[in-house]
Amino acid sequence: MTAGTLLAAGVWPGAVAARAGLGRREVSSFEFLVVNDLHHMSPECTIWLRRVAAQLGRHDSARFVLLLGDLSDTGAMTSFQAVREIFGTLSVPVRFQIGNHDYASPTDRSAYLKVFPNQLNYWFRYKGWQFVGLDTTEGQKYEKTLIQPDTFSWVHRNLRHLRHERPLVLFTHFPLGEGVQYRPENADALLDLFRDYNLRAVFSGHFHSLTERSNRGGIPFTTNRCCSLKRGNHDGTKEKGYFLCRAGADGGVSHEFVEVKPG
Repeated sequence: MTAGTLLAAGVWPGAVAARAGLGRREVSSFEFLVVNDLHHMSPECTIWLRRVAAQLGRHDSARFVLLLGDLSDTGAMTSFQAVREIFGTLSVPVRFQIGNHDYASPTDRSAYLKVFPNQLNYWFRYKGWQFVGLDTTEGQKYEKTLIQPDTFSWVHRNLRHLRHERPLVLFTHFPLGEGVQYRPENADALLDLFRDYNLRAVFSGHFHSLTERSNRGGIPFTTNRCCSLKRGNHDGTKEKGYFLCRAGADGGVSHEFVEVKPG
């Protein structure tokens, strides 16, 4: 069965095994923030993103922030530096992911890597939870894409560091939910690598719309409206904002949209 079929049937093997008590481990509840598609391109965007960061900072209970790609609009070094400075004012860690707009040319992502080193494929733990950030880009392509071999190789090398029974969250730029527009053509092949792990949620961007593909086992695959001043939402909605997410001690993940009002 493919990853999509397993999710539709509500029988993701790793999550089922964890619910059955395989290697129970203590996990704690906490909140975190997920923001996607900033598309910084001008001084006006800097002013807007400072407002966004200030609002994020008012969530005193949030323990970290995930920024899911398209930090810039054209892969410009000045945009990356502005984003780093703006979100560097937060008192909690910020984790970054690359998007297709973070390339300066079809193959040049050097500015992103210089400003955000080691923020392509990586993972971290927090309070018993495992978070894995994956590069799902194929250069500047925005549709009919393939997740590149380097990402698959990284996953194969690093799966041994992950615990099967601990809850796992994936975060990417391109959407991985079944049937979502702009989903990479080999998304199922990537998800299949995690079928024996306790996958609890997947957060993505790129498609500027509020979507959720959730199986009967309660694993949400989401995209969100963008948080860009200049770019619009693909579904025609006007609201811009981010997710406030709650990871529960029971291994569940919930999220709610929080709007950033224009000035």
